Amino acid sequence: MPAQNLRIAEIFHSIQGEGIWMGTPSVFVRVSGCNLRCVWCDTPYASWSPEGPVVGLEQILDQVERFACDHVVLTGGEPMLFDSIVDLAAQLKKGGHTITVETAGTIYRDLACDLMSISPKLTNSIPPDENWKTRHDETRLNFDVLGKLVANYNYQLKFVVADKERDLPEIEAILANLPSIEPTRILLMPEGIEAETLTRRLRDLTPLAMVKGWRLCPRLHVELFGNTRGT
Repeated sequence: MPAQNLRIAEIFHSIQGEGIWMGTPSVFVRVSGCNLRCVWCDTPYASWSPEGPVVGLEQILDQVERFACDHVVLTGGEPMLFDSIVDLAAQLKKGGHTITVETAGTIYRDLACDLMSISPKLTNSIPPDENWKTRHDETRLNFDVLGKLVANYNYQLKFVVADKERDLPEIEAILANLPSIEPTRILLMPEGIEAETLTRRLRDLTPLAMVKGWRLCPRLHVELFGNTRGT
């Protein structure tokens, strides 16, 4: 792939549905391609079965600018996989945009970013697929990279929780291997793609968040639009 191109699954205008900037009108640039294969991935068209054309950076920028929106989310898949994401972020920042990068935190790059949204993967993400199970498990956490991201960026740590009792010890073990993390930077997001399931699991996570001083992380876009592409 040429250095100034990216495979793009979709570019769309919506609201940020997750994290500390939830509710912010945003343009999403979803890069196609990922180094992990989460069993519950809700964008398999950018990971398990990557889709989309290879697009030049100028064309990507032109599509973004059509929406006249300040906030741009570089997401995937895993946007940090690709060299060209650095150039894209630089051009977006030059154009005056506020940038969130959504990453699993396994790859480090120096790039323009106002919020590094890091989602370390717990064992609940391991797929049963024999071609990916071991590879995913062995690469889903990189503490050197996580530490550098936390040290060098404005960040949030977003954990997908499927089972509170099982997942909490893993979250605490990850945090113990990182520099001191401000509790309000730690977000608990329930696993699920249906509004009813998410609400039930959020309710179950509320006491834990209150005790720890962590944040709950709804999935507002699912509540508003369902689990649909382009939202």
